[in-house]
Amino acid sequence: MSLVTIKKLWKSYGDNVVLENINLEIKEGEFCTLVGPSGCGKTTFLKMLLGQESPSRGTFLLEGKAFPSEPGVERGIVFQRYSVFPHLSVLENVMLGIELEESKFFGRLFGKQRTRAKERAMDMLEAVGMADAAEKYPSALSGGMQQRLSIAQSLVKNPKILLLDEPFGALDPGIRADMHELILSLWRKNNLTIVMVTHDLHESFYLGTRLLVFDKVHTDARFPNAYGAQITYDIPVGKTQKALLEEIEQSIHEEIQ
Repeated sequence: MSLVTIKKLWKSYGDNVVLENINLEIKEGEFCTLVGPSGCGKTTFLKMLLGQESPSRGTFLLEGKAFPSEPGVERGIVFQRYSVFPHLSVLENVMLGIELEESKFFGRLFGKQRTRAKERAMDMLEAVGMADAAEKYPSALSGGMQQRLSIAQSLVKNPKILLLDEPFGALDPGIRADMHELILSLWRKNNLTIVMVTHDLHESFYLGTRLLVFDKVHTDARFPNAYGAQITYDIPVGKTQKALLEEIEQSIHEEIQ
């Protein structure tokens, strides 16, 4: 059974059709990258997977059951802008998700429960290379470190799906390369299912195992909002393609040197 099953899905706001006739199955462990023109509904689609938006019509299933209508712990999200709490330390930022999940009334744990939550949070910080920064506050972190913290916040709750909305777009190229290696390492180690929106075609091929292209098939100048985007290409990304990209990168690097 597929992790996500989508059949004949439409999303519209009044007369404005954003997505039309989306058919897609995502299996556990896939890394799907979403590309397409600005405004073609990629982020709307991601919000539907998160539970912030609902389909206008169509079948939308998670593990064979109706998709939860609200965000839940089974889905983590990392945005381009860092979703961290500036008044909390790095450790407290990661612990917060555990505390809100296990203590919905107080939003805070005590005694042995808090000790276990702290240990889980520290293990997660270790996994993203931030254990040494546990007591620092976000204002003392670089952009790359803040994005690592955002990833730790999402993964500490062991989600089934990790959703990424252009998470590396605001980072410098060198930091972005480090983040690519980090997310690939976490994906392999935790057998994550990842769906990522990006405007960078190279990034989509390098990271993903599957490339989904969103675009409008039909247009009408008289009624520009009458048609929505569809998945126009669904491309499996193989090792040969990744190896070719790495070879090109290496050649460019050697020329610069």
